[in-house]
Amino acid sequence: MKAMVTGASGFVGQNLCAILEGGELDVVPAIRKPIDATTEWADQLSDVDVVIHLAARVHVMNSGEAGDLASFREINVEGTRNLAKQAAQSGVKRFVFLSSIKVNGERTHQKPFSADQECGPEDAYAISKLEAEVTLREIEQETNMEVVIIRPPLVYGPGVKGNLATLVSMIKKGIPLPLGAVNNRRDLVSIYNLCDLIRVCCLHSEAAGKTFLVSDGESISTAELVRYLANGLGRKARLFFVPIQVLKLAARIFGKSVELEKLTCNLQIDISLTQQVLDWKPPFTVAESFRKMFAEE
Repeated sequence: MKAMVTGASGFVGQNLCAILEGGELDVVPAIRKPIDATTEWADQLSDVDVVIHLAARVHVMNSGEAGDLASFREINVEGTRNLAKQAAQSGVKRFVFLSSIKVNGERTHQKPFSADQECGPEDAYAISKLEAEVTLREIEQETNMEVVIIRPPLVYGPGVKGNLATLVSMIKKGIPLPLGAVNNRRDLVSIYNLCDLIRVCCLHSEAAGKTFLVSDGESISTAELVRYLANGLGRKARLFFVPIQVLKLAARIFGKSVELEKLTCNLQIDISLTQQVLDWKPPFTVAESFRKMFAEE
């Protein structure tokens, strides 16, 4: 089965292509710039059975909220619509779309996120991902192409960038972190578990037409995350305890409330539907994933 992977040069794409190599799928990396409503895909879609669409605009711009949303829509909505329509016309059987748990919301309270709950996107990126999902479901209804949607939380693994890379850098430098009192519960997903689910979603007959949430199946606190990272780096976790209210006050003073919220809020995910429908469970535990991550760097 021939699978075309968009965004193959990105963090998830590079790892996915390497992990799937030599398996049931004949992976064809697709790198196109820009990806928008005018991109031509016909030459790369020839004889493709499955499209795995990873390419997306993920970085927030500084041009104002309205401009941001328009920019996100150009790639994440119109670019996805254009690719999906051309894929259906080319006879692609299945379209696997990597969305985001941010479609559900930014934090959980009493209950974990589930695939069938009302969505609550809060920023331009999440709104564009939800609109892309809706667009794909419309195309699925109009054509014979099956659509599978996956919503991952924060993905970690070799070569990860963003906030997690910043945290790794601080641990390497031995900077003490005032996060010892943070006892939140957050679900993450390792690149190994995510790629395995993507593989299953390409092949499993019951995946067609469904939306799946994914995680490692184990919630951890931010303090535990620091310990896992420090252990993988062969360093001591330099955590010290500061009451949460004091952290919040300091964050307000220095204009870092949003960053602190991400470090202290809960984000839990119910993957029971994913497990039941696909007869799937994460192949690697959190501890195994972090050990594997640093062994490969």
